[in-house]
Amino acid sequence: MIFRRLLLLLASLTALAVSAGVVVVALAYALFALARPYVGAAGAAAVVALAAALFIGLIGVVLANLGRPPRKKPGAPESIVERIVDFVRNKPVTATAGAIAAGLLAVRNPQYLGALIRAFVEGRDPPSRGR
Repeated sequence: MIFRRLLLLLASLTALAVSAGVVVVALAYALFALARPYVGAAGAAAVVALAAALFIGLIGVVLANLGRPPRKKPGAPESIVERIVDFVRNKPVTATAGAIAAGLLAVRNPQYLGALIRAFVEGRDPPSRGR
């Protein structure tokens, strides 16, 4: 059942991609036919290429903007959970190593775990670069 649904999904995505390709080719030919009487065959081909380049550039700009993370408000206080999630997302290897080390220390001496939690909660300011 799942395999059949997956195949139907892939078939529908393929049909969508093929139909989008047909539309793009038809639009390019229509633009070529529209521009050919004014600038000749070579000029019309250049107009189609320019339109395609502009379209690709527009799509690139839109996708680049969608890929950026949302901006945080500068004065918004972060909760401890948000700080932990950001730390784990930005430095997963360090976070894993720190979690293993904290677990080992907590088993051997619980006082170290309290000091570790306090150090993480308080945080520190990043060093300033003297320019």
